[in-house]
Amino acid sequence: MALYATQLECLLALLAIVTLLADAFNPMADKRWHGHLLATLVGLTLVYSFVFMAPSDATFFNGMYRLDEFALFFKRLFLLATALVLVMSAEFSPRIEAGVAEFYALVLLCATGMLVIASVNDFILLFVALELVTITFYIMASYLRRQTASLEAGTKYLILGALSSGFTVYGIAYIFGTTGTTNFDRLTETLQTQAGTPTLPFTLGLLLVLTGLGFKIASVPFQIWAPDVYQGAPTPVTAFLAVGSKAAGFALLLRVMLAGLLPVQYVWMPVILVLSAATLLYGNLGAIPQRNIKRLLGYSSIGHAGYMLMGIAAANARFARLSCSVAMSTAPPHSPPSEMPCRRRSTTRIAAPNQPACS
Repeated sequence: MALYATQLECLLALLAIVTLLADAFNPMADKRWHGHLLATLVGLTLVYSFVFMAPSDATFFNGMYRLDEFALFFKRLFLLATALVLVMSAEFSPRIEAGVAEFYALVLLCATGMLVIASVNDFILLFVALELVTITFYIMASYLRRQTASLEAGTKYLILGALSSGFTVYGIAYIFGTTGTTNFDRLTETLQTQAGTPTLPFTLGLLLVLTGLGFKIASVPFQIWAPDVYQGAPTPVTAFLAVGSKAAGFALLLRVMLAGLLPVQYVWMPVILVLSAATLLYGNLGAIPQRNIKRLLGYSSIGHAGYMLMGIAAANARFARLSCSVAMSTAPPHSPPSEMPCRRRSTTRIAAPNQPACS
C-alpha cells in the first residue's frame, strides 16, 4: 500500500534517473524532442492519476505521509505545471549551452518534491520535501552560467532558501520540544488536550515555522529579492517558480495550519491576517512602475500570495467544511463539542453528539 500511495513520486523520480542515464550513454541530438517526450510522459502520468488513483484518506510510513483528496488535487496540479514547464524548457533548450538533459531531470526531481509536499503529515517529511524542491531551484535559477543576472538570481535564492530552512528547522525544534511529537495528527490531539494559552516556546516555534514558510511563498516582509530571482532566472524556471513553487508553499501552509495547528488558530490567524494585508498591498503597488515582464510577474506573484493568505486567515468562517473534515479525522473520540473549531450556526439545528454543526 505504501508503494501504491507514492507511485506518482516514484514514477517521476524514475523518469529523472532514466533521463540522466540515457543522456550519459546515448545522448540525443535533438534536445527539443527529448523535452516534448518527457512532457508527454508526465501528461500520461497525470491521466494515470485520474484513472487509477482514488483518495483513501489513509496515512503511510508511520503516519508521515497522507493520501487524501487534498493531496491528489495538488499532485495533479503539480503534474500539469511540470508538463507545461517541460514544454517551455524544450523550446528554451537552444539557449542552454550544455546540460539540457540535466535541466530536464532537475525539473522532474523538483516536481517529485512538490508531490511529496502535497502529502506531508509530519514536520520531518515536510523539511525533507521542502529541501528537495529548494535545492533544485537553486541550481535551475543559476543555470545560465554565462549570464550575470542568472548567477545573481541563483545566489539570492540560495540566501533566501538558507534563511527559510534555518527558521523552519528552529521552529520545528521548539514545537517538538514542547509537544513531544512532529506528527500533525498527534500534534492536534496534544494541543486539544492542553488547556489555556500555549506556552511561550511553542508560540515562538509556531512563529518561526510561519517565518520559514513566509519565505517560501514570498510574503511581506520575506519577499526580499523575490522579483530579482524572477527576473534573472531562465524563463521556464520563472514560470515554475510562479506556479509550482507558489502552489507547493500554500499546500504546505494549509497542511501545517489546518491539519497540525488548527486548535491554536487564535494564535496564528491574526499574524496571517496582517501578513495578507501587507503582502497584497506591496505586491500590487510595487508592480505599477515595473517595465520588465518577468519582474512584473514576481510582484504579481507577491500580490497573489496576499490574496491567498486572506483565505487562510478567514479559515474560521470560509473554511468551515475543510476545518471540520480535518478536525473530525484527527480529534480524540470523546472530545466535547466546545473544543471543536466549528460553531453552531443556527439554534434550530441539532448537532449529533461530539460533532460540530457545520453548514
